[in-house]
Amino acid sequence: MTPARYDVVVVGGGIVGLATAHAVLRSGRTVAVVEREGALAAHQSGHNSNVIHSGLYYAPGGLKARLAVAGCAETVAFCREHDLPHRVSGKLVVATEPDELPRMAELVRRGAANGVEVHELDPAGMREREPHVRGLAALWVPSTGICDYRLVTEKLGELVTAAGGDVHLGRRVAWLDRRADRVVVHGGGELEAGQVVVCAGLRGDELARASGADPGVRIVPFRGEYSGFSERAAGLVNGLVYPVPDPAFPFLGVHATRGVDGHVHAGPNAVLALAREGYSWSAVKPKEFLSTITYPGMLQVAKRHWRYGLGEMHRSLSKKAMVKQIQRMLPDVEASDLHPAGAGVRAQAVKPDGTLVDDFLFVEQPPIGGGSGAGKVLHVLNAPSPAATAALPIGREILERLTGERLAPLGAGS
Repeated sequence: MTPARYDVVVVGGGIVGLATAHAVLRSGRTVAVVEREGALAAHQSGHNSNVIHSGLYYAPGGLKARLAVAGCAETVAFCREHDLPHRVSGKLVVATEPDELPRMAELVRRGAANGVEVHELDPAGMREREPHVRGLAALWVPSTGICDYRLVTEKLGELVTAAGGDVHLGRRVAWLDRRADRVVVHGGGELEAGQVVVCAGLRGDELARASGADPGVRIVPFRGEYSGFSERAAGLVNGLVYPVPDPAFPFLGVHATRGVDGHVHAGPNAVLALAREGYSWSAVKPKEFLSTITYPGMLQVAKRHWRYGLGEMHRSLSKKAMVKQIQRMLPDVEASDLHPAGAGVRAQAVKPDGTLVDDFLFVEQPPIGGGSGAGKVLHVLNAPSPAATAALPIGREILERLTGERLAPLGAGS
């Protein structure tokens, strides 16, 4: 039987994969999405803070800065168009220690460079926005919002199928075979594609190596756990309250978020997961964990940042330690107010020298025999936060890298 043939096959049914498929269809090409799980948004896209990021934090000129700023507005517009729950609530970034003030000043500089509206507040101005927050100073970022990225991903899936694309669930891709004029996708049968995009998240580096690419990184899974607030404590938070992040890490720190359902949660921390899909301490895959901790890059991370790692583990295992972190900004929250509220796993790319990759990362495999058309594979190897916010412009970025065609944002043209 002849395999089905598409212009593009997208491996991975998270929000970046579906946004890419949507962009491909808008360009007039055929597309199929292949997802190993039985549902879309099964991992990073469905287990996160659901924050629509403004683009404040990211180094000017980088992919995160450019695509998150565009994605912030586009995500809000997409939710409005499709009647998906969302709210543009704004966010406070709070400095609680003197040594955080220079880092806050750097955020002001980055915000100005990235075109993000930022207001500097003194303690009185901070309390006008969030009466129960305490700190030395704060930034108010009005464009930050909240949505439900699982619903956004599912809506993109609906749009893809409505436009003639195919979505294959429960189908694990084992490897990709590049040929002179096409790519054969192996796993659960075969598909043929002119080009392939791999948005495999936690398994992205494995599929790259299985397909003959050198990813140059290893995906290290960091579990982020969330704590829900009691009704009493939830009344202490109006919108989004963030700490000033540590520039040594790509994590944004434990923050409090009022979701679209009205519930408030805090998190995530960042502990090394014991499996690629290790959503709890009991989710252990010894072979995967051994591979992670013996990776030279992970050994370097542990050597440099072991104190940070121990602190994250302590907060994971101790409600008292977790609430102490929250109380830096929200002193009236008590340990008895917290209850477990799920976890996510961040697919963090780490270089062999221990560098935590701090921007989106793409690796391309050219067609066999050269050229830039049929037979090309593009691997998305680092797309954690703010990739959900940036997903729509990331999809267009990927299409342009594949084909050279630049699409206008949704609502701004064809």
